[in-house]
Amino acid sequence: MCPDIRGQRSGQDPEARLEEARGLAMAIGIVVAESYILPVRTLRPNTLFGEGQVQRMATDCELHEAELVIVDGALSPIQQRNLEDKLKRKVIDRTGLILEIFGERAATAEGRLQVELAHLDYQQSRLVRSWTHLERQRGGFGFLGGPGETQIEADRRMIRARMGKLRRELEQVRKTRELHRKRRGRAPWPVIALVGYTNAGKSTLFNRVTGAEVMAEDLLFATLDPTMRAISMPGVEKAILSDTVGFISDLPTQLVAAFRATLEEVTAADIILHVRDMANPDSAMQKAQVMRVLADLGVTAEDEGEGSIPIIEVWNKVDLLDEERREELAEQARATPDVVVISALTGEGIDALFAQLGERLTKGARLHHFAIPAGEGGHIAWLYAHGDVVADEAPGDGETREIAVRLSEKDLGRFAAMRH
Repeated sequence: MCPDIRGQRSGQDPEARLEEARGLAMAIGIVVAESYILPVRTLRPNTLFGEGQVQRMATDCELHEAELVIVDGALSPIQQRNLEDKLKRKVIDRTGLILEIFGERAATAEGRLQVELAHLDYQQSRLVRSWTHLERQRGGFGFLGGPGETQIEADRRMIRARMGKLRRELEQVRKTRELHRKRRGRAPWPVIALVGYTNAGKSTLFNRVTGAEVMAEDLLFATLDPTMRAISMPGVEKAILSDTVGFISDLPTQLVAAFRATLEEVTAADIILHVRDMANPDSAMQKAQVMRVLADLGVTAEDEGEGSIPIIEVWNKVDLLDEERREELAEQARATPDVVVISALTGEGIDALFAQLGERLTKGARLHHFAIPAGEGGHIAWLYAHGDVVADEAPGDGETREIAVRLSEKDLGRFAAMRH
């Protein structure tokens, strides 16, 4: 069920939102028997929906023998419990559904830690409803009363203790990632991060340019754990390409907080590739959602400001468009800086993307002069691979090479770090 609440327009068309909710359900193997939009004119604190709408849902559940009801919105614990009482079925909201998907997909120890923390944060306000063992803890002689308060409080304390432990472990993960990022910063290779709305084609593009086999299916959140591979391009012998988790509208706050350590990988990149699904009619809305998350991480679209990161928009899935729309997008891309039109599936436009990346990574290069001992062949080879060598002379006894080379500020820093 997709509630269309009056006065709460998210910028996403209700039909598109419903289709996205169906995609989320199917991503976890749920068979969708029925789906529709329910207009909500007045919010009901007890059930969210009106009595007639709840009755319609109950009838449809009976008709289709449904075992689960998914509400594509936020439900309070009270609303969730009341709907379950009236429908006699398990009810979950959008946050619960996304948490289920993340729980199933998390492959690494870090991913599982993040998902468990988010899930516990979500669960702690729903103890009375969710934890069925509490129903056996009744007051009096077991004939009257609700779940035992003592048991609930004990479980809440247990959850808080577990969350504290997970946060400490994730803080250690964050520090380790920071050390890895600093180490990569001293390494002689630039980092390129792939970001985008879920199912925009990031993993397909990643596989196309690296030859990796990251899971890439027509599923929402097919990839959760970040993956890194080495690639090369014009003017850049080696770069690190990083595939990150996909974004989505109304991403649960618990997940944004839990996955911050992973998302912060983006902030250490030299260039961000924002992959967009141009075959999706809600592509503009999806871009806004991605930019909102990037802004929350401290990444701005402008590439001239201090601390900001250049962003190249990759307009993907043009193979799904008709000829007229493709030509229209190509025309727009030619008139817009830092935009490349591609099809990650067919490989169309990948060479143009590499050329753009190579140009951006070597942009702003200045001429520098180095006197390097002839025995440091590795350093000399690095300058040839990462810079534009203008002169290379060996005056006098030939023990020193005097090299004039154009390097970007970042490559200059990397070269300096290599030599110390």
